[in-house]
Amino acid sequence: MGRVPYPFPVTVESVLLFILGVVVFIVGLLVSIGLHELGHLSFAKLFNVKVTQYSLGFGKPLWSFRRGETEYGIRPILLGGYISMVGMLKPRASGREITNTGFYSAFVQDARQASAEQIAESGGEDARAFYRLTPWKRIIVMVAGPAMNLVIGIVLFGVLLVGFGAPTTTFTSSVDCVLPTSQSTACSSSDPVSPAKQAGIRAGDVVRSVDGRPDPTIAELSAVFQRSAGKPVRVVVERDGAEKTLRITPTTATRDVYDANGTLVKNADGSTKTQRVGVVGVSIGQSLVRQSPAAVLPATGAQIGASAHLIIDLPQRLVAVWNAAFGSQARSQDSPVSVVGVGRAIGEVSSMSGVPVVDKAYTILGLLASLNIGLFVLNMVPLLPLDGGHIAGALWEAVKRRSFTLLGKADPGPIDLAKTMPLTMVVVVLLGGMSALLIYADIVRPVNLFG
Repeated sequence: MGRVPYPFPVTVESVLLFILGVVVFIVGLLVSIGLHELGHLSFAKLFNVKVTQYSLGFGKPLWSFRRGETEYGIRPILLGGYISMVGMLKPRASGREITNTGFYSAFVQDARQASAEQIAESGGEDARAFYRLTPWKRIIVMVAGPAMNLVIGIVLFGVLLVGFGAPTTTFTSSVDCVLPTSQSTACSSSDPVSPAKQAGIRAGDVVRSVDGRPDPTIAELSAVFQRSAGKPVRVVVERDGAEKTLRITPTTATRDVYDANGTLVKNADGSTKTQRVGVVGVSIGQSLVRQSPAAVLPATGAQIGASAHLIIDLPQRLVAVWNAAFGSQARSQDSPVSVVGVGRAIGEVSSMSGVPVVDKAYTILGLLASLNIGLFVLNMVPLLPLDGGHIAGALWEAVKRRSFTLLGKADPGPIDLAKTMPLTMVVVVLLGGMSALLIYADIVRPVNLFG
């Protein structure tokens, strides 16, 4: 489509590393799916629900075995997994006549009939059907799956933050003077001493705050310096494990102007556009700084919030993905992606030359952590067939049965989720369409990780 998909040479080594990265992703995905379904399976069996299948992936089994009453297998379409619990829906009572034959009613009755047939085919053990569980037990069974993804995400964030560290803004070097222009390369006797040297900044100082703003990004820190010429700026740095407060007064110098893409801005006559800004004579970069275990849960919470925000904004984001896939609009870096997109991203990171293995491992683990948190948030959406739909149904049943008890009415029994099947099918179609769109976009117009 007129663009270079990779910003690095394609060699035999890079191809092999790409494949290795994809294999690592597939293994990580299988572990995530497997543990998610294992969470459901463990509590279903604990509560004596009959489980006939445990599957990783969809389609015809590539490999399977049977242990007890459950068949375990791996299937080729790795877009999820499932366990088959008998009696997920309340079946129609035997002998009860169907009085409404409309489309909606027929759809509901078909769902109930399918549940009844499943129970009959598995030995007629209605007492072991999922719908027979008390609401709180059904909630535990359904929460257990997403909870496994949450635990995986927390563990991976722990490895990242405590084992590797968090990307933190750092002063990487300082100079003795303030160079008058962007083209200047060496200090002269007339150049003023740099504010960085006067303030005592050292290479490796970790920036903890600037003017009261904690953990500033490189762009935020640079912006504060540029607009503060002649004004003291309070900067808190961490050096040798201790915090130190510095006061830096940027001086004014002429610097070239760059646009948002990092391209030099030109004047109408072709000359480089410049501006007078505050400078301190220091280089700013990022380094991995190890965090305490106390930082893991807040980081996980922030990722949960980001994933929830993405889902809330999903309709307009999907419109942008459609325009990118079938039009000329660029694909934004914060675009939602499918598992194909995540796998491709991990492959690209793995095959990059000149990047330390530690940085590659950090990026891959970060993507897998974000994927698991995303799966947790998505599955908690209160719509069937997602786990959150069953949780919402069980909560409604608990409220309904409790209300009937307080009012002295007879127990209404298990909730009839079959009535939601038409809406469930709409959700299934929408999720399928979304997955197909994202997979197509990830193939023809992938997210460019490298800007």
